[in-house]
Amino acid sequence: MSSSLVLLQLLNGLQFGILLFLLSAGLTLVLGIMNFVNLMHGSLYMLGAYFAAVTLNATGSFIEAAAAGIIGTLIVGLALEAAIFRKLYSRDHMTHVLATFGLILFFNELVSIIWGSGSIATSVPDALSGAIQIFGIPYPIYRFAIIVVGLIVAIALYVLIHRTRIGILIRAGASNATMIAALGINIRMLNGAVVAIGAGLAGLAGLMNGPLASVQPGMGGPILIQTLVVIVTGGIGSVRGAFYGALIVGLVDTVGRVFLPFLLRGVMAAATAQVVGASLASILIYLVMAAVLALRPQGLFPVKHG
Repeated sequence: MSSSLVLLQLLNGLQFGILLFLLSAGLTLVLGIMNFVNLMHGSLYMLGAYFAAVTLNATGSFIEAAAAGIIGTLIVGLALEAAIFRKLYSRDHMTHVLATFGLILFFNELVSIIWGSGSIATSVPDALSGAIQIFGIPYPIYRFAIIVVGLIVAIALYVLIHRTRIGILIRAGASNATMIAALGINIRMLNGAVVAIGAGLAGLAGLMNGPLASVQPGMGGPILIQTLVVIVTGGIGSVRGAFYGALIVGLVDTVGRVFLPFLLRGVMAAATAQVVGASLASILIYLVMAAVLALRPQGLFPVKHG
């Protein structure tokens, strides 16, 4: 096993972790502040990918595609919050699950009707094609750009949450939403802002991952499950937990899928090791989550109250 392969997979794990962070940051705020289980967050990721892919294919401009993916998804998120979500906040979690699962089915069918049931091809923009050298290892510029964008978003969220008034309100809402509402804060506007942030980040994740994945109906389902693992591992309501949890899950998932089959070849046949290793790798992140919950039921980096 060469050092270049290890470094390459670590970078891929970091890139995947950053992508998960873009999804989990907004969703963990929604869960932490509004105690709202939004299972259709993955559908916002899917819509962001579709808006960006369709715009890119129509205009050839990645900048216009990025604007369409983020702004379009943000508008959809605000519309859903105003029309549906705010009517569900006072309901129990099972109602949240059923309602948002219904929205998953709705949006999957909607994109199938509008853009067809097949996938939409999209490509990496010319300006971000090619590779750069990282410690002597060639690495795709586009994947590196995802890492950079994710880190910029993480810094921006830190500044927003810890250095601005709306951030103070968001942190207070995560601790005690009832109290800040009693103090005269417009909780409806705060909820709308949180959903808008989450929807915009989901759209950003969708448009960034579009050229690397297949843009098709239902693409938000698998990544939503991994996003929930991130949130539970890091700590519900904690953006810091979402960041570190995403990095852990991304690295464990990527490195496990590549190296587990290789390691098992020492104790079994190559073909068997490939099958067994792939199966074990698919459950690694859930084993990590289970271990975290056994040791720290509140997650690795829970929200600090008080």
